[in-house]
Amino acid sequence: MSADDARMRQILRECRRIAVVGLSPKPERDSYQVARFMQAHGYQIIPINPNASEILGQPCYPSLSVAAQHTPIDLVNCFRNAADIPPIAEEAVAIRAKALWLQLGIRHDQACAQAAAAGLWTVQDRCLKVDFARLQASLSG
Repeated sequence: MSADDARMRQILRECRRIAVVGLSPKPERDSYQVARFMQAHGYQIIPINPNASEILGQPCYPSLSVAAQHTPIDLVNCFRNAADIPPIAEEAVAIRAKALWLQLGIRHDQACAQAAAAGLWTVQDRCLKVDFARLQASLSG
């Protein structure tokens, strides 16, 4: 087992409330499909999108800070451009999330290093849905 796998397994076991930054209300979008999949596997999805009021049957919030006033957030899952990541990482630290996960194709080494220095587990350039499916059998043990 790699260190990355161990970290992802720990995140998937301990982070049951997932704020999805950039969650689209459109079912054909990757963010929607990943969030719906995770919701179907028992995770609470907290949509973060300033242009929607509800996604996947859950109230939508304009920012992590506003969402955190209503519900605890364990994992911040990002579907935003790399340039948008630093303030999201700062907010993840401020709301005391446990982890920051940048979806496939998204990397920001400096923002992740700052989040990690503040105690968050970080994952970059990985798909939450794909890694959950790959690691699922080992999550219960």
